[in-house]
Amino acid sequence: MTSPPNPSPSQAFVAARDTLLRHRGDLAAARADFRWPALTEFNWALDWFDVHARDNGATALWVVNEDGSEQRASFAEMAERSNRVANWLRARGVARGDRLLLMLGNVPALWEVTLAAIKLGAVVSPATTLLGADDLRDRIQRGRMRHVIADAAGAARFAEVPGDYGRIQVGGARLPGWADYAESAAASPDFVPDGPTRASDPLLLYFTSGTTAKPKMVLHTHASYPVGHLTTMYWLGLKPGDVHLNISSPGWGKHAWSSFYAPWNAGATIFVLNQARFDARFTLDTLVRCGVTSLCAPPTVWRVLILEDLAQWQVKLTEVIGAGEPLNPEVIERVRAAWGLTLRDGYGQTESTCMVGNPPGLPVRAGSMGQPMPGYRMVLLDADDREADEGELAVALQAERPTAGITDPAGSALRDSPSGRPVGGITDPAGFALRDSPSGRPVGLMHGYAGDEEKTRAALGGAYYRTSDVARRDADGYLWYVGRADDVFKASDYRISPFELESALLEHPQVAEAAVVPSPDPIKLAVPKAVIVLKPGVAPSRAVALDILRFLRERLSPYKRIRRIEFAELPKTISGKIRRVQLRQAEDERRARGARGALEFWEEDFPELR
Repeated sequence: MTSPPNPSPSQAFVAARDTLLRHRGDLAAARADFRWPALTEFNWALDWFDVHARDNGATALWVVNEDGSEQRASFAEMAERSNRVANWLRARGVARGDRLLLMLGNVPALWEVTLAAIKLGAVVSPATTLLGADDLRDRIQRGRMRHVIADAAGAARFAEVPGDYGRIQVGGARLPGWADYAESAAASPDFVPDGPTRASDPLLLYFTSGTTAKPKMVLHTHASYPVGHLTTMYWLGLKPGDVHLNISSPGWGKHAWSSFYAPWNAGATIFVLNQARFDARFTLDTLVRCGVTSLCAPPTVWRVLILEDLAQWQVKLTEVIGAGEPLNPEVIERVRAAWGLTLRDGYGQTESTCMVGNPPGLPVRAGSMGQPMPGYRMVLLDADDREADEGELAVALQAERPTAGITDPAGSALRDSPSGRPVGGITDPAGFALRDSPSGRPVGLMHGYAGDEEKTRAALGGAYYRTSDVARRDADGYLWYVGRADDVFKASDYRISPFELESALLEHPQVAEAAVVPSPDPIKLAVPKAVIVLKPGVAPSRAVALDILRFLRERLSPYKRIRRIEFAELPKTISGKIRRVQLRQAEDERRARGARGALEFWEEDFPELR
């Protein structure tokens, strides 16, 4: 589809979307033809969702609860419901630019409120329902929240969170001082916006998981997430009519990626399995019963699923995807053997949409992140910002060659200096000039870190956005994850990738989870140590440790071998990511004291291995 000479926001968005749908299965063609739409004004809920929803009876949202109850809503019904909610929120004082903390589980109100907030121009800050009072106080204060929407359990936690913010409760016995969300059903179904929405207006405020410091506040715009997730749609391989289940908790970026923007960009059904605890058999039964065609889940979920005999379930899946951390080859092979489907990986961050992945049509190389998505120019940088075949994964923010007349995402012309840096045009509040893709800054990158101009300049003010992840590139352009820049370490002067060693560990039939960190050693500087969680029913012992070490000897070169093993729980962030920094600190302290863990075994403890 070719855009008309002066396309409306809807037409420009649809043209970009249709380019990717047309080239589904041909990444090279998609990269060559795709252009981010240059949008001055854009409101995804009004300019895309409502347009697509008009007289559209296809299912937009399908929620299945663990008690067997279900809720379904068509695109047309979701458009009307979100109009009512938007009108009701406006009557309660929610205005354009107001920040709204949204702390709900996988219930229909989550999608209704998000659509309504987009229509109003409010800034949504999604929050996991696991947050405690301290985290909530931090978000209310640093995030400058004007309103809170929570379920009954979440609302009770705000009793310890002072502040002059509006309170709205979804479900349960209403607490004093909280408005009843159910009243929104009586509001008018006709919504009229109070003015245009600029594509560069703020839309989403995410708090990162805070593995090493206070969570950063990542700010996205009406362009960077709704439009940016066209790449996520392409990676997932979604198309109109698909029924897509993404197993993810609300409050984290991946939920918005695959349980909101990407499916509805494609015109697919968002399928939600609302269960308090993940149940593999219930999930598989539901996949079959409801005819789910596309499934995305983190590797931790896939590792639980493959404990079942997957071949017993005659699924209608056509696409299976993993995200959140790299996939190990064993999981990919088990899924392929059972269902004949290739489990595909993808990569992105809270600060971006999908940047690298294995979309349909690209032959999967087990363990590879895949290749750059359309609209993203990815490079590997050494410590001196020189491009290399192994280094920190980064997004190029400038044109490969200086180009006159580049436009920023809001459509304003920028003038480039001979060095390739814009010297004219508009600047964002952090003071650096905006550059547009495909020859410059991708639309899917964040606007910046709210409240931290220095961090924003450091991240986006130069020629590259550095991801802090290390990767290598093979001769065919595939990228391979090595590890977090802070996690890669040296042992006997060899560079060690924790991910490679962890992947080998996860192939052992008794290992459920593992994290590899450097253990200080007086001769070798450091040796690889694995902290391991065993599968249910397996007790840690010297015999198990010996079996694992023998297993690894058959799969790893001598310089990569894990020399120390400890059976222990893994510290994790609230989003479920392993806190390797905490493990490293604990190991450094323990080695300084000359102590060992109660269930720690060293290679030299085993004469059998000599």
